Amino acid sequence: MTDQALNPNGTPAGADAPAAPEPDTAAAPAKARARRRRSASAGSPTRKGPAPEAPSAAVESGPEQPPAKDAEPEPESESESAPDTPAARPAKAERAAAVAPGTENGSGADTGADVEADPKPDPTPHRKADPKADPKTDPRAGTAPAAPSDVGAGAARPVSRTGEVTVRVGAAVWAGARGEGQFVGRERELAELRGEIGRPGLGKQGKGRARVLLVAGRPGVGRTALALRLAEDLADDYPDGQVFLRMTSPEGEPVPAEQAVRALRRALARTPGAGGSAAPVTPAAPAPAAPSGGPAATSRKTLLVLDDVLRADQLDGLIPDAPGSLVVVTSDGPLPGVPDVRPCTLGGLDTPAAVELLAHSIGSTRVTCDPRAAEALVQEIGGHPTALRLVAAWLAARPTLSVADAATRLRTVSADAPAAPSAEADGTAPLRAAAQGELVRSFRLVYEDVPQTAARMLRLLSLAPAGMVDAQVASALAGCSVAAAQSTLDDFVGGALLAPGPVTGDELSPQYRLPGCFEPLLRGLLESRDRPEEVRLARARMLERTVRLLLSCGSALVRMRLPDDGPRSLSFDSPATAAEWLRSRLPALLASARVAVADGDLDTLARRLIAAQVQALAAFPGGNAMAAEQYELHGLVLDVAERRGLDREKAAALINLGDLDAAAGRSDRALDRYRAALGAARKCDDAEAEGRVLEALGGTYQERHDPQRAADWYGRALALRQERGETFHEARLHGRIGALFTYDGRYGPALREWRAAAGAYRRLGDLGAQARALTEAARVQEYAGYPEDALRTCRDALYWARKAGERRLEGAILLRLADTLDRLGDPSGATVQRAAANRLLSEGESAPN
Repeated sequence: MTDQALNPNGTPAGADAPAAPEPDTAAAPAKARARRRRSASAGSPTRKGPAPEAPSAAVESGPEQPPAKDAEPEPESESESAPDTPAARPAKAERAAAVAPGTENGSGADTGADVEADPKPDPTPHRKADPKADPKTDPRAGTAPAAPSDVGAGAARPVSRTGEVTVRVGAAVWAGARGEGQFVGRERELAELRGEIGRPGLGKQGKGRARVLLVAGRPGVGRTALALRLAEDLADDYPDGQVFLRMTSPEGEPVPAEQAVRALRRALARTPGAGGSAAPVTPAAPAPAAPSGGPAATSRKTLLVLDDVLRADQLDGLIPDAPGSLVVVTSDGPLPGVPDVRPCTLGGLDTPAAVELLAHSIGSTRVTCDPRAAEALVQEIGGHPTALRLVAAWLAARPTLSVADAATRLRTVSADAPAAPSAEADGTAPLRAAAQGELVRSFRLVYEDVPQTAARMLRLLSLAPAGMVDAQVASALAGCSVAAAQSTLDDFVGGALLAPGPVTGDELSPQYRLPGCFEPLLRGLLESRDRPEEVRLARARMLERTVRLLLSCGSALVRMRLPDDGPRSLSFDSPATAAEWLRSRLPALLASARVAVADGDLDTLARRLIAAQVQALAAFPGGNAMAAEQYELHGLVLDVAERRGLDREKAAALINLGDLDAAAGRSDRALDRYRAALGAARKCDDAEAEGRVLEALGGTYQERHDPQRAADWYGRALALRQERGETFHEARLHGRIGALFTYDGRYGPALREWRAAAGAYRRLGDLGAQARALTEAARVQEYAGYPEDALRTCRDALYWARKAGERRLEGAILLRLADTLDRLGDPSGATVQRAAANRLLSEGESAPN
């Protein structure tokens, strides 16, 4: 594959897509019911241009050393503004991937808490089998799904995600997180967990801390649903906040404790209001930390559900130092090292509860007609809730099949799981508990009856990033039309093979979640039944479709029309729809970028995908809150650049990472990034990147209150800009150096720099900037004790401000002139100048915008 450097706007120059164009031909009969087809709109035509560049300031300088009695408004020069930061440097939008830093998000692994208050269920109608459909060509043939029920031991409904940590806030959301189906059974386990809350502690280690409850069980046994049902029942007892965090990444990796702590603190800052709603959190108002580092103050009563914890060290810093709080943890098994906890281990449902679930799915009449057969069936499954849901949905689609016949067929199915995916076999993925035999047998029973085309789509869904699927993803993977993919996904939901995903707006196609307990089974089938080149082509089609949707989303957010309209299914009706699509798909989008980079053979496509994501995030409303996601994306660009030896892209990625580090206050890490970027830029002879790095180093030292080193790095950048004949940047850097010298009390060098800046602006014809630079020179002269010289320089500045026609600037200069006259003992002249300044400033305030 040919490697290419990125264009300045973040898109590879002449990048070629390895995937063939995805077909959009119908793969389902025309007789499919229209009421079952959801609108598959997701994205908008591809945007093929850079994100709009932010205008850079005309004059930039550092902090000011104010005079003793100078309280009047000053000229609008950049030395009056806040000190420059590396993240606000000019021409930043020209980098390989533009960023929008400026939040408190610490690292690339950090994430914000995504609020979802009181969501409404997303009922999905279910299609009966079409007897006229051809099982060999129609993915919908042969499946007549029944309505799924989310039982007391069933899988929980997924929630909104941001970055790596899934977060949900608010008391009214527990029912929505658990799902819309019936909750049956688990009375004994619920009573046991409630009893654990108030019992005396087992040791001194847990004294003074929140009570920790552990729900342990194998995947699919319903531990998350039980934890959420308990949280729903207890929510009123914890008025200071209820938070749900998923502690496993979409790739199955454990979420680090420090990342989860940051997400939890931001989540707790959203204080629940009336009715379970939550107030928005701002980056400037994180939740207060406890003295010992816990996430909440000792007086708060919070309820935390930490789902799918893989290791005990993931809980470090997450358990509040508040005896009135409660933490409910779900895991595959016991967590050694967590003090004062008794695990509640889940097995199958008891027989009455399992029969109740079966009757809810297939109808009470069939169970009443043969209750012994129903009991035999649930006992054959061992009461495993997910397996029971599968078999019940399969049985509901066959009304002529008796329950006894279903039990007989189930006994003949092998309990051997398909071959494990190679990643787990090689030890590159974390080891998880294997699927139980009951689940394997039930899955095989259902899968073998799925039509060939639909079965292929189901296998390919295991490639979906983060396990999240919509019609666009399924269409690209299977190479069928969006409408056919949507219909098949609905059938999979009815057959309990997929679960409804997070609720999105009516304008977007619904999302679905592939249950984690099915993924290893489908991966094994994919490796054994599909050729590797077909799998790679399907993944490339999916990533190429994602690129088109991202570019389309970015263009819709900035209200730009693409040159090629493309299919209707790849367009957005409004910026609000595009923003909702980006927000709801963000976890899957980040996971797709990781998948593309990890593949190793799709680097060109990976770079296009990351560039499109960065552009869309930069255009997202409130995009500054996406610094963590941008940090991760730039890190992926750096991985590809280092692997392929692309020094230009490496320098761009390091600059972006350094800017994000500097914006988050990690100046040491930012300096390391900038120095590495400087070496990469010089290696590929990229003078533009070298100049930006030199300025970034100067800005970082300026923020560290080291004016001498800052001036040194700015001087190197100035020499480079002068060599390249870039007069605008030369003038700007003269101003920055002059401001640093002024701050350091070196008035002679500062005066030279400001005069040089004024001369450069004069050559550029920017009269207003020239007047501002002269005003700063007058300020330096006044600080140095030369008021007569300052007076003459102010008059020069006033002349150029009038030539420029900037009346507010003229008024500010007159105020400075009046102050200088006061110091020279001319109060009458100062009064005249102040009166003229007030007239000009009042005219500017009353002028219409």
